[in-house]
Amino acid sequence: MTVILELTRIVQAAAEAENPAAQVKLVVDAIHHYMAMDVCSLYLVDEQGDMALVASHGLGEPAVGKARLPGGAGLVGWVAAKRHPLNIIDPASHPAFYYLPGSEEEQFRSFCGVPLVRGGAVIGVLTVQSRVQRQLTAEEEAFLVTLGAQLAMVVANWSDWQLTGMVVTRALKGIRSAPGIGIGEAHLCRDASLFSVVDAPCKDCEAALESWRRLVQDVQEDVRREQAALGSALSHEVAAIFDAYQMLLGDPALLSGVEQGIRGGHDLPSALKAVIHHYSELFLAMEDPYLRARSEDIQHLGNRLYGAWLGTHQSEVLPQASGRVILVGNQVTVSDIANVPRHRLAGIASFKGSALSHTAVLSNALGIPAIMGLGELRGIANGDPMIVDGNTGQLILHPNNAIEVEYRNLSAAEKRLKGRLRKLRDEPAVTTDGHRIELFANSGLLADISPGLANGAEGLGLYRTEIPFMISDTFPSEEDQVRIYSQVMQAYRGKPVHMRILDIGGDKPLPYFPIREENPALGWRGIRICLDNTALLITQVRAMLRAAIGFDNLHILLPMVTATSELVRFRAVLEDALAQLQTEGFEVTQPYVGVMVEVPAAISQLPLWREYLDFVSIGSNDLSQYLLAVDRNNPRVSSVYDHLHPAVLHEISRVVELAEALKLPLSLCGEMSSDPAAVILLVGMGIRRLSMSAARLPQIKWLIRNIDTGYARRLLAEARSLPDSSVIRETMNRHLQDLQLP
Repeated sequence: MTVILELTRIVQAAAEAENPAAQVKLVVDAIHHYMAMDVCSLYLVDEQGDMALVASHGLGEPAVGKARLPGGAGLVGWVAAKRHPLNIIDPASHPAFYYLPGSEEEQFRSFCGVPLVRGGAVIGVLTVQSRVQRQLTAEEEAFLVTLGAQLAMVVANWSDWQLTGMVVTRALKGIRSAPGIGIGEAHLCRDASLFSVVDAPCKDCEAALESWRRLVQDVQEDVRREQAALGSALSHEVAAIFDAYQMLLGDPALLSGVEQGIRGGHDLPSALKAVIHHYSELFLAMEDPYLRARSEDIQHLGNRLYGAWLGTHQSEVLPQASGRVILVGNQVTVSDIANVPRHRLAGIASFKGSALSHTAVLSNALGIPAIMGLGELRGIANGDPMIVDGNTGQLILHPNNAIEVEYRNLSAAEKRLKGRLRKLRDEPAVTTDGHRIELFANSGLLADISPGLANGAEGLGLYRTEIPFMISDTFPSEEDQVRIYSQVMQAYRGKPVHMRILDIGGDKPLPYFPIREENPALGWRGIRICLDNTALLITQVRAMLRAAIGFDNLHILLPMVTATSELVRFRAVLEDALAQLQTEGFEVTQPYVGVMVEVPAAISQLPLWREYLDFVSIGSNDLSQYLLAVDRNNPRVSSVYDHLHPAVLHEISRVVELAEALKLPLSLCGEMSSDPAAVILLVGMGIRRLSMSAARLPQIKWLIRNIDTGYARRLLAEARSLPDSSVIRETMNRHLQDLQLP
């Protein structure tokens, strides 16, 4: 029990330390004290593969922060190479012994080293040494091994070290959210945390209700002001991100929910927290990453309302100097962005969040490099120098001169490249041997429409219709849906619009229509739930048909289809909706109908479905997950997920061949369509329509315009001969480097 308590104490204390240097010092000091060893040292692998001595209690101080062991050298290198502990006496007699100048290691008579492993790779080695010949007991070695495993999780993101006192140059990994390079100083965003509110009773319900109504009005006015401030920098559709917040602020479910909480005896913050938590959890439980990201928007709004109630600002006062700043915070919000002059905003680094949040959407639209999901960071202060590398998802803290010069050179080259890519906006994506590839955008909110059009999207390849259903306290009416869908049709006038019918289920529940299943991925979802609720389905189909009047660009997508009977039943609903509307005097026309190939069972049935279909769309994310039996959002197995897996490539090739034989137009959406390595292979297979996030359109268009189909087919043949996805990706990355992909 003593060992377990000591392990817990050391790990918790390290996690609470202010910065990396303090963390490693605390760990090595604690091990030295507990194990009564003369030396405890931590080595980490640097970018060259050498072992850097980053902390030590007992070795010569001049060596710490400067000394490096060549890759594979010494006892430390032996431990790293073998990925196994080494517990010996008389280390100088070991064949692998290597003297580290300045370390005074010759005086130590015992050695034990354990590897730090993360993601299957050794990232460091933890060692202890003693002046007496004392081999560690099995219990002591197990203690060191266990602490090494815990320490590996703490230091996993410390990829680059330059220790100078307590200042550390380090690169932290996050989620790429908006491309580009931003160099500046940290500006902390101090958002009010609604979820930290302690529930309290309401002393005066009527006063609290009046305060709530004024609060909503005040925040609505603030949102209007911020939208106006960004109006000159953004198109109308992207500025409509703020309209989404206004819609939430005016949502009857939100307003009445807080009022009911107050009348139930809770004070205003407690009632607001309960409602925001309910809606946030609702979205967070969804499998679709786009819809799950809406939980962030709900939380932002809750914190915004709470901050306004407190009378506090979300970020510290911007310094008067003219230098460029990088917004840093737990959840950098749209409001934070709006409150910084555009010419001073260099980048965004958010500890939480995803690449699909409103913050990421706005960052992309403004061209501001952004990284989300960095994890909890400590020790960052206003004014700290940093670099946001949105291309790789790295945040560089305290960059040294050499690193900063290199990034400034990269930034200058990137600006020149953006100028060249911008010129491609209205150019077609045509291979060098004349094959046209249509590039479409994905969307789900009105605010997402503009970036796709601005980057030259030739249509909307996937419009998710779930959002209006999720922010309402009842199923939205036909008129509500017509109003939303009409704006999408208008924006893409003259271009194809692929609208997916309502895709809800156990993984994407509605607050007023709860579904609980043990395995929602294999449960009541997609086309199944729609066909079991035909009144709901026919209302949505009617709304789509009405919104498409005068545009003739509607393509209806059916998700998760696995049986012919589902197509037959949908066609009957569609014909019924058309007949109803024509009888009512609406000049509706027959839309195009297609299926999303997401379930492997759909592939072999495509020939049986030909008479019911006008097109086919491959949903590469779900298809890959079902083929590989891997949840890509599960950190334990996410590394196994790769759409370049041989099985995925084989099955997509089969879909292409079937679609060609059946003369069915084919497209592909999902992450695969914006992965350059995959795009080359897809072109080689014969896919001629891709749908992707708006931000990736320019790069993919450049790629297509710089390859020919013969080259793509040769690489496809090469990839098909390789044994697994890691080898395929490594091979494709070499080819992309040869192409000098932006």
